[in-house]
Amino acid sequence: MPTTKKEEFYFGLMMCFGMVVFMTFYNLFTHGLLGSISVRGIFAQLLQIFIIATLLELFIVGPVAKKMAFSLPYDKSNKLYVILFLAFFMVSGMVLCMSLYGLGSAYFSNSLQGESLLGSYFTLVCQNFIFAFPLQLIIVGPLVRYAFIKLVKTTSFSGKTI
Repeated sequence: MPTTKKEEFYFGLMMCFGMVVFMTFYNLFTHGLLGSISVRGIFAQLLQIFIIATLLELFIVGPVAKKMAFSLPYDKSNKLYVILFLAFFMVSGMVLCMSLYGLGSAYFSNSLQGESLLGSYFTLVCQNFIFAFPLQLIIVGPLVRYAFIKLVKTTSFSGKTI
């Protein structure tokens, strides 16, 4: 787990990248757009969504999620509890925000086809949370923690291995 602001920044970037890649392909697949968008279009969307998600995570969702997770009464010395609560609040916040982004994209591309905005938003939030939370706990979270420890934590700022 990150211990400095610099490590937190790298960890956040790595986590955002992993979640954005999986969630983008999940949403393209669930909306039947995977075969209709070019590879260049997918990369453009990935970049745009990554930038938005990173800014949200760094400046809005991340700080709020940490405050909420650490304000609850549980044994904070147990790393598993810390990971579960942080993951829950981070995923919840990011799903709420990024589903709003997805709804806006669908609205401006006229792909809602007369559906209500509130109903569409609720559906998006449910679909995204159902996929994102297990994805975070089972795949992306462990992979990013492993990569973070191997790539970031084992190297000090002077470049020497600790």
